[in-house]
Amino acid sequence: MAPKFFWAGTFFFVSIIAVSTLSQAGEPTESIRKTADRIIAIVSDPELQTSGKDVDEKKSHKDKLKKRNRLVREAVDERFDWEEMSRRTLARYWRDRTDDEKKEFIDLFGKLLERTYLDQVEGYSGEKVLYVGETVDGDYSVVRVKIITKKETEIPVKYRLKKKGNDWFVYDVIIEGVSLVNNYRTQFNTIIVRYKYKGLIKRLRAKVKTD
Repeated sequence: MAPKFFWAGTFFFVSIIAVSTLSQAGEPTESIRKTADRIIAIVSDPELQTSGKDVDEKKSHKDKLKKRNRLVREAVDERFDWEEMSRRTLARYWRDRTDDEKKEFIDLFGKLLERTYLDQVEGYSGEKVLYVGETVDGDYSVVRVKIITKKETEIPVKYRLKKKGNDWFVYDVIIEGVSLVNNYRTQFNTIIVRYKYKGLIKRLRAKVKTD
């Protein structure tokens, strides 16, 4: 589901070469940069990398990969507001859910997106990122970036953030003008209309089932 969104979103977070950063970036941009720096440290840590060529190496590789993915998940979990994303994605179906149903959906939706971007981490090949600017309106903000691919293609990305307490959290990602939340809302709405809410949950459970 929507791999393009987290292809761009993941490369933003793990971009080791970040250029043309804003000289006077505000809190929203700095919060994104803080998470990016943390993930950069994780994916570039030589202790978490291995070739996996022989039996021992394969076992070591699996253990290191598991640890690295866990650390990346923790870093991204601290920046993404899964509850806000879930509420906006389910839209009108959210208010009809019980507290337990909301909790389960938040967990499943978060895991769905996590599995998508973790798969993309493996494909990172040095894309560059430009921090273009930010706008702030009360407790809401938009951080604008451009991802420059190896072929010099520019991919515009916007991160929508909401302030909670003293920090900013992502609740939507817009790639080339298309919203992640809106994209999933459309997909989930189609499933709910045809198979009811339980049908959606059944599909999400199967999608994120541990291998």
